[in-house]
Amino acid sequence: MAANCVSKVELSISCNNLLDKDVGSKSDPLCVLLQSIGDDKWTEVERTERVKNCQDPEFSTKLHIDYHFEKVQKLKFGVYDIDNKSVNLSDDDFLGGFECTLGQIVSSRKITRPLQLKAGKPAGKGTITVTADETKDNRAIVMEVEAKNLDKKDMFGKSDPFLEFFKQEEDGKWQLVHRTEVIKNNLNPSWKKFTVSLHTFCSGDLNKPIKVHCSDYDSDGSHDLIGVFQTNVSDLQKAHASPVEFDCIHPEKQKKKKSYKNSGVIRIKDCKLEAQYSFLDYVMGGCQINFTVGIDFTGSNGDPRSPDSLHYLSPNGVNQYLSAIWSVGQVVQDYDTDKLFPAFGFNEKAPQDFKVSHEFPLNFNPSSPYCQGVQGIVDAYRMVLPQIRLYGPTNFSPIINHVARIAAGAAQQPNAAQYFVLLIITDGEITDLDQTRQAIVNGSKLPMSIIIVGVGEADFKAMEFLDGDNGVLKSLTGEPAARDIVQFVPFKQFDKAPKEALAQSVLAEVPNQLVSYFKMRNMAPVNPPSPTK
Repeated sequence: MAANCVSKVELSISCNNLLDKDVGSKSDPLCVLLQSIGDDKWTEVERTERVKNCQDPEFSTKLHIDYHFEKVQKLKFGVYDIDNKSVNLSDDDFLGGFECTLGQIVSSRKITRPLQLKAGKPAGKGTITVTADETKDNRAIVMEVEAKNLDKKDMFGKSDPFLEFFKQEEDGKWQLVHRTEVIKNNLNPSWKKFTVSLHTFCSGDLNKPIKVHCSDYDSDGSHDLIGVFQTNVSDLQKAHASPVEFDCIHPEKQKKKKSYKNSGVIRIKDCKLEAQYSFLDYVMGGCQINFTVGIDFTGSNGDPRSPDSLHYLSPNGVNQYLSAIWSVGQVVQDYDTDKLFPAFGFNEKAPQDFKVSHEFPLNFNPSSPYCQGVQGIVDAYRMVLPQIRLYGPTNFSPIINHVARIAAGAAQQPNAAQYFVLLIITDGEITDLDQTRQAIVNGSKLPMSIIIVGVGEADFKAMEFLDGDNGVLKSLTGEPAARDIVQFVPFKQFDKAPKEALAQSVLAEVPNQLVSYFKMRNMAPVNPPSPTK
């Protein structure tokens, strides 16, 4: 799969003259990139940050996508006015979008198109510009910046400073590459440490001119410039030995006052380059992905002998549980060399003693619960179905803790050799929500991801809660998850779609989750690639 990927492409997005959907202020736009997965279904690739009160946003967050020469990669860009904290865009105002192929963008390098509400239906106003660059450098710049004695810009307070970094393009124009957070009411701010890919920051050229704007944030979007300075990465890197300072100059003030010195000092506390590894770097570098399946045999699924049951096998021998196992397993098994997958049922009475079990091996062999390949899981599921009695309650935490114990052992290894993916297929009812929350928070510190596929028509609010997309999941005691490791997908959305569509949606977050774990642990691939790609 990796061999077919020609290169990685970085997309820079800007918009002009957007629709104004907010009463009394401007829109707060964000751009989302979607890729077609066939059958008129789309999956999100990445999204930019939200820019407050701005009709002409230039987004600092770049969008990244693998470019495959041999495929027609249909893309859809959507611009939304964001007025809440939810990541779900369905309740935000759609300002317009457009569809094209990645090939069209790559061949033109830069395209500008009018925004449309639907295909062929103009949004009324607004354009979007997409610029493509190939990324070949796997280094990133890591920086810590503070400022001293900035000018006071607010009448009833100090200033609310933020920084914007720009790189100079070949045509002399400046392109935004990073925007810091705003620090309220502070003339001596210290911004959070940030990491930007070296390609994004300076196109890999350490001597490329970099311009830095320091501005006072205003909620209506009319930010006041405090000052500017120019530098390059070579000079910034000197801060790794000792801090480097730059005078923050306001051009108009400098013209007017002979005695003018600066409008404050920007101090680079630290600046270094470090390797930034991708999912493919880890997998091609020797990381094994271990796949475990947990199947829900709670009584709420219905008697498997009844056609109304979610476990009922249709005349052609399938059901939603089997479809989910097949579609996800066929993708994951390519990354596991021995193709031996532990498979468990939970919340059933097993035939040996008819006690309720929350992690019962499908092959009835507790000492070796492994199935040979995805076909082995399917065979074990079909064999076990007539022999068990569905029961309750629905407890998720035992099987999550089971995989976490194995992942904890792998976490003791000094390199990025193993990662664990637990696929839970369930009808959605959950009894031990608090224990499950704690198990997920504990698991977020380990090399593991949890995929939950919901089958049937149940209310999946609990599953959506466990998926950290609407904010960081916390345990009952308030401990936040170290990273988001849960991905929930309702099967019914893909019931009539190709099975590849379910697999793509279900596995969409696993690569970033794997990278986020090893990055959190500062672990390079077992066999890292050379410094540049």
